Amino acid sequence: MSLTETVSEIDHLSEEQRDCIENCNAAAQICEWCADECLGSEDMEECARLCRDVADITSLHARFMARDSDYSSQLAEACADACEDCADECESHDADHCQTCADVLRDCAETCRNMA
Repeated sequence: MSLTETVSEIDHLSEEQRDCIENCNAAAQICEWCADECLGSEDMEECARLCRDVADITSLHARFMARDSDYSSQLAEACADACEDCADECESHDADHCQTCADVLRDCAETCRNMA
């Protein structure tokens, strides 16, 4: 069963929440990849650090939404802010992985902002 199919089985979620969970999971994955690609380059340390933070917060936010946590909306705002900061950092680098990461993070920030 794919992640999309799994998320669709959670009956208390709205379509907007489902989209946000999918975007958060995509952001977590792309950020882990981007951070790994940045390792070993002194110029990319801040990018790697922010990507690791975003991977953690987006993963946590997806889990909070899935369990209908009362803290989900508060975490959504922090998640959106972190995604935007990280996307700004990624966009400042020419690496393809950073540009791809920034695109995914912009989508995630938008859906998280709608959840806040």
